[in-house]
This record gives sequence, structure tokens and C-alpha cells, in this order.
Amino acid sequence: MTGIFAAGQRRLAAVAAAVTVAMMAAACGSAGPGETASAGLTMWALTDQSTLKESVDAYNTDHPDKKITLQLFTNEDYKQKLRVAIGAGQGPDIVFSWGGGALGDYVKSGKIAEISATELDTGRFTPSVLETATFDGKVYGIPANGLAPVVLYYNKKVLADAGLQPPKTYDDLKAAVTTLKGKGVTPISLAANSKWPTLMWHEYLLDRTGGAKVFEQIAGGDKAGWTDPSVTKANQLLQELVDMGAFGDNASSLSYDQGAATALLYTGKAGFELMGTWEYANIAKAAPDFLSKGDLGYMAFPSIPGGAGDPQAIVGNPSNYLSINAATKDKAAALTYLKDYVLNDKQVDAFLAAGSVPPVNGLESKLAAVTTPEKPWLQFVYGLVQKSPTFQLSWDQALPSEQADPLLTNVDESFLKKITPEQFGQNMSKAS
Repeated sequence: MTGIFAAGQRRLAAVAAAVTVAMMAAACGSAGPGETASAGLTMWALTDQSTLKESVDAYNTDHPDKKITLQLFTNEDYKQKLRVAIGAGQGPDIVFSWGGGALGDYVKSGKIAEISATELDTGRFTPSVLETATFDGKVYGIPANGLAPVVLYYNKKVLADAGLQPPKTYDDLKAAVTTLKGKGVTPISLAANSKWPTLMWHEYLLDRTGGAKVFEQIAGGDKAGWTDPSVTKANQLLQELVDMGAFGDNASSLSYDQGAATALLYTGKAGFELMGTWEYANIAKAAPDFLSKGDLGYMAFPSIPGGAGDPQAIVGNPSNYLSINAATKDKAAALTYLKDYVLNDKQVDAFLAAGSVPPVNGLESKLAAVTTPEKPWLQFVYGLVQKSPTFQLSWDQALPSEQADPLLTNVDESFLKKITPEQFGQNMSKAS
């Protein structure tokens, strides 16, 4: 399991309710790899999916003769367990995944069942999110939790004290970097030691310079996409920020798990941080006064003038997905659960109450009715996704799993300037 895969559990923190892991584990069934429940269906997911667990409990109450036995795993071993179990024909009836390349591998090997429009109304889900579980025009999974695009956070007070406005373009961002550095503030907080936060910069810089089509080519299996000029340009821009001192002197010693990179933003020691929407919940927990004072700002990643990318395009984790094992003996029961209990009105309300926006259409009235301080944040995230022409899945999830280690290595080496911008694409092309 790679470090970036291990980040999956952290990335979903914003959608987890306040039920402890120990409580959830105690409430779960005992079916595990190679085992089957005594009756009904089996389902696997991660330990932080408490809202998902509540949907299983509701289904089981209504269907005592066809209960779902839910097994929760830590992120560290889940993907490997799932891969081994499905390969051996012992996977769960309902499969929790990140979509993208790993799910696509299961689909290609005939392990996952198609979910047709006649079986379930897939039209209620945000199209750009559903696309991550769609292969050759057919749907193989439905969204199961909140949206997690990557956004640019900023400290309003730090920017105001420096006489700065939120940057609209990449040039504006560079100008802000110069100004903040001159005032002794780390311009951009980055936990580069964890590597996957650095990947977010690669993803947006490529999307803004080359457009979504470049990575779509790569994710489609065409390794020639890695040598596209826009891949080199994206690495040049990243290394330009490094040369400017944008990330301070200690980025490579900061691990995201430690929370130090996040703290730089809310303590006023950094101006910006590029991170997923789960960071909002982390900040709310660690520094509630920072939020209550209105000092946290957030925005879409700046545009790059002359770039081929749409400035409204986003990257990140569209959602997690629930799929049906092609070998299940009761697809009808699995469909009933997915149709009636996943992202239904009750679940949508639960996610909104937890500060997370579920990937379903037509939430305007529900968002308008929100009375908590999170209302502007929820409306921002919903609008960001609704307006986006594409929602690019994080590269570590979109690409086949065997490319994850080379990806992380080259992301880090590009950041450290151990390789040239051209070498990044060349190395990844060979790894593909």
C-alpha cells in the first residue's frame, strides 16, 4: 500500500460523523475476507464511513430476512484485502471503492456488475462524479458519500495585512508569493513529506495548462500522454514556485498526518494551502475561532492565461462508490439497498449537517434552508462542482495501482528538483 493510497481515509474526514471507530467496529458483522454472512448480503467499507453504516442499519431494519453484514476495515489494508478477495472469487456482494483505475480493472475482468438506468435512477447523481464509475458508457458504481474537490484555501487576515486580494490567475499567485515571502510569511503551506499533497499541484497545473484531455489520454492507457508538452510545462511551473521559495524552507519535513501544515494556515504563518474539502472539517475542529472570526477563505484554483484548461475544471476525489459483485446471488437485494438507502433524503441531510455536500442534483432548496455557519461553504462546494465541466479523479486513484509508486517517486523528485521537468514525463511514460 502506497503512502498516497493511505491518504484515502484522511481525505474522507469531512464526511465522517462523530461516531468512534471502536463503536462502529463493535456494531459491525464479522464477515471478512473469504467468509460469507449466514444470510443476506455482505458489504465492505472503511471504518470512517459512519453515515454509510447508518444506511445499512436502516436497510436491515426494513429487511430482516435479507440483512447486509457490514465489515469495516482500516484504509491501510483495505485495498489489498479487496484485491485478493475479488481475485479469489470471495469478495463482498457490495463493494466500496474509489472508482477510477482500480474499479476499471475489476470491470475489465468481469468481477463487477453493470448498473443499468432501468435498475436504478443514475440521473439523480452529479454527471461529472458518476463518470468516475462509468466505463465504455456503462455505469458500474454509484456515489456513496460527499464531494471532495481540491480547493485553494487562504488566510484572509494574512492577505489583508499584506495588501493582497485572492489571486485570480497564476501570475497573481506568484505576485502574492513574492509579497508574502518579503513579509516573512510562508506563502504556501505544503506537507511535501507525504508526497500526495504535492501531487495536487501537479494535477491542477497540468489541467490548467493542457486541459482535461491530456490526463484523460494518460488514464486511458496511452503513455504518450506523459510526454505531452503540457506535462513538462506543469512541472516547470511547479519548480518555478519552488525556486521562488513559495513553499518555505521546511515543506519536505512536514507530514500531513502531523497537522503542522494545516496549522501554518490557521495560525497566520502561511497565506495559502491547496487541499481537499476535508480540510475545512479539520480546521473547524482544530481552530474553531479561526472559522468563527471569518478568517478562512477558499476559492477555485487560479486560471493560467494562455493555457488550454477550463478555469472552472476541478480535480480531487469526486466521491467513493458502491458497486455490485458480479458473482452475487441476490443482485435484486443489492439494488434495493443502493436505490432506496444510499444518498436518499435522510442521508443527504446527514451529509449536509456534517458539512459535506453529497453528489446529487437539485440541492439548491436544501442548501438555501441551511441555517448553520457552514452554509456559505456548502454552497461554494456545490456550485464549484455543478459549474465544473470536468471533475478529474486524483491521479493515484485514476491510474492502475502498479503506477502509484513511480508516480509518487517522480512527484517528489520533481518537487526536490532531482529531475528536470522533461524527465518527469519521460520517467512516467516508462513506468506505464
